[in-house]
Amino acid sequence: MTSRVPLVPQDRANQLGEEWGMAGPRMTRSAVRVLAANPELAKPVLTLLGQLLEKNQLDARLRELVIMRIGWVTGSAYEWTQHWRVATVTCGIPPEDVLAVRDWKNAANLTFADKAVLAATDETLAGGSISDATWADIVKAIPNPAHQVEFVVAMGNWTMFSMLLRNLRIPVEDGVMIWPPDGKASPAAEG
Repeated sequence: MTSRVPLVPQDRANQLGEEWGMAGPRMTRSAVRVLAANPELAKPVLTLLGQLLEKNQLDARLRELVIMRIGWVTGSAYEWTQHWRVATVTCGIPPEDVLAVRDWKNAANLTFADKAVLAATDETLAGGSISDATWADIVKAIPNPAHQVEFVVAMGNWTMFSMLLRNLRIPVEDGVMIWPPDGKASPAAEG
């Protein structure tokens, strides 16, 4: 797949990363290098991303299950592929728990909190709003109001990234397996 917007050269992405205090591996990612085509927009988007990934208050397991569900439902190969590593390696979520987001309603290995955030994610993706009944489960699963706000912001952030990734056709980095661990693509990716 070829990106609809060219990736900025790696040296330019590195320069921007240095200027923004964001130098490191993130600046080598295809998505970041496309965002860098608009540096004024890229900086606040990447600042929010860094906040949600590195200074998060919301449980990282819940965040990653939500991201994986968004990637699956929307058919975002890039989002699923990048966050497979974050979920399983960085956060230590068992692969079978991550794979369970494909059919979470029938997954016996997911917790009440897992299923609450996945239900809210599905409702948001389907119609844009979390029902009162599902929100009541969110409050039980995530009792801290600050974490509840972060949960909703995280859903919005990764939904936006899914839209960005799919509409700009941002390719997965060379040599990275798409749709890990089994290569099974979301049905939404076929459309």
